[in-house]
Amino acid sequence: MQTKSSVNLKRDLGIISGLSLVVGTVIGSGIFFKQASVLEMAGGQTQGLLAWGLGGVITLAAGLTIAEVGSRIPKAGGLYSYIDGIYGHLMGFLTGWSQVVVYAPAVIASIGGYAAHLTANFLGIDLGWSRLIGIGYIFFVMGLNLLENRIAAGFAVLTTAVKMVPIVILIGYGLFFGRVDALGQTVTQVAATPGGNFGMAVLATLFAYDGWVLVANIRDEMKNPKRDLPFSIVFGVLLILLSYLGVTYGVYRVLPAQEIVSLEDNAVFAVVKSAFGLVGGRIMSLIIIISMLGTMNGKMVAFPRMAYAMAKDGLFPAYLKKLSPKTIVPAPATITVALMATGIAAFTDSADLLSNLAIFTIWIFYVLAFIGVFILRRRQKKLTMIIDFKTPLYPITPLVGICGGAFVVGSTLFSDFLGALTSIIMVLVGIPVYYYYINKQKHTK
Repeated sequence: MQTKSSVNLKRDLGIISGLSLVVGTVIGSGIFFKQASVLEMAGGQTQGLLAWGLGGVITLAAGLTIAEVGSRIPKAGGLYSYIDGIYGHLMGFLTGWSQVVVYAPAVIASIGGYAAHLTANFLGIDLGWSRLIGIGYIFFVMGLNLLENRIAAGFAVLTTAVKMVPIVILIGYGLFFGRVDALGQTVTQVAATPGGNFGMAVLATLFAYDGWVLVANIRDEMKNPKRDLPFSIVFGVLLILLSYLGVTYGVYRVLPAQEIVSLEDNAVFAVVKSAFGLVGGRIMSLIIIISMLGTMNGKMVAFPRMAYAMAKDGLFPAYLKKLSPKTIVPAPATITVALMATGIAAFTDSADLLSNLAIFTIWIFYVLAFIGVFILRRRQKKLTMIIDFKTPLYPITPLVGICGGAFVVGSTLFSDFLGALTSIIMVLVGIPVYYYYINKQKHTK
């Protein structure tokens, strides 16, 4: 491994790679499995479409806001660097700590677990093998990311193309062959309240949209980050929004609302089977497995880069800032994140719970970043620096992102206070760790 300052990350990723990482990291299994739960919580088809649409609008507003923050703080490290630049080193550290130590290994293990269960069912083998399969997927994706960054980027492009196939099919089949009225139907049993729980439906879609911000972690590996980063975020989120709305509308056109709810996680499979039979259902399972591997790859690309950036700032162990001399990727950070994910996958079945708790804290930092665009505009008002991207419809756009983020945080506190409190405690554990590294830096000077 190399630690010399002359060895830097390679700038060879373009717009296609950036777009693929945004789309590939976000679109995993949520759009295929969440149709019934969102519809049930919303209370009807019209409300269900509105929930997916509002979640997308909030995410798009968030993306437009973060694109400006990234232009004003042109550093690698993504959200960690943005919060650090706006609020100082402690808040920046807690942002990176919560993502690298808590969220990253948990969510990677969780994705591996879902993919492994689908694989076991697809192969017709005992589910007892799923844990080993999940670990195997983690090591496979880790191996890809130990090669040159264009390999992982190429895998992102490939898996994104694959996962777009069923999305296009579902949209087209629903539009041209669906015979059900896609608007106006209600469900007889609605979650939470007699009138539905539209807010919780929006919350569920926001979790399905999460992950787009991670592309900011590869800024220093983009050929033209000033152009490609905001383009990738904005158009990537817009493509995801249109895909989610299209798939939802297609499913609503094929199946009655009550049937979608009764089918639960199998609603999308039922649509595919009606079009292509049992073979189509098996093909869909395979595509979703590939889709989830693409999502895992996006996480494995992004989070080690954050650990690498924090190590360069002296806030994580020094070995994490080393680059492979052959492939020029942060190999130690990649291996470390993969091993933490493997530990969770091997010894606990609660990875999904951990990732859900971590999402709560990530949205807290999202909101801080959205507020940061107001702070940065005021702070940099007299500077002559060129801003490559400015949030359109300012200040309305960032305010939409702030309100959406506040809704996520408030809803989680209301629905799972103990879980939210646990998540906050996990983040606060990072405070003594931060001061340990600060004191270490003082003694080494």
